[in-house]
Amino acid sequence: MLTHPTHERLITLGLTGMAKASRSSDDHLIRRPVVRERVGLLVDREAGRARHQTSHDRLKFAALRQSACVEDVDWRTPRGIDLSVFARLIGGDWIDRNETCSSRGTGLGKSWIACALGHKACRDNRSVQYHRVPRLFEPRPRAR
Repeated sequence: MLTHPTHERLITLGLTGMAKASRSSDDHLIRRPVVRERVGLLVDREAGRARHQTSHDRLKFAALRQSACVEDVDWRTPRGIDLSVFARLIGGDWIDRNETCSSRGTGLGKSWIACALGHKACRDNRSVQYHRVPRLFEPRPRAR
């Protein structure tokens, strides 16, 4: 087991004390290969759990209306979407540039595709908020 990735994961998880201890050469127990391997496996499992929880929290905050994934898009259905444009949307660079995406038309699966793109963005560790235009233009109650 490589010690460098384990050390980096400990720091990423905010376990700096454990990271410092794992680099310490005076602890004979930690230097044993079996113990190092076990600690590495535990750190890997915790990193996976943290990644899963973060993704779950992002999806919950996004409040997507439908459970959709970009991998499930049926390209046999004619939607008038250029495949290269959709591939760029999946990449998410437009999100990093603070650009927005909107679509219009009737019966093309716009909401489903928007949810699929939002789901992909959440998996890519990006924050998402899903809004439908009618909700955005609803009158707000006045402050008293």
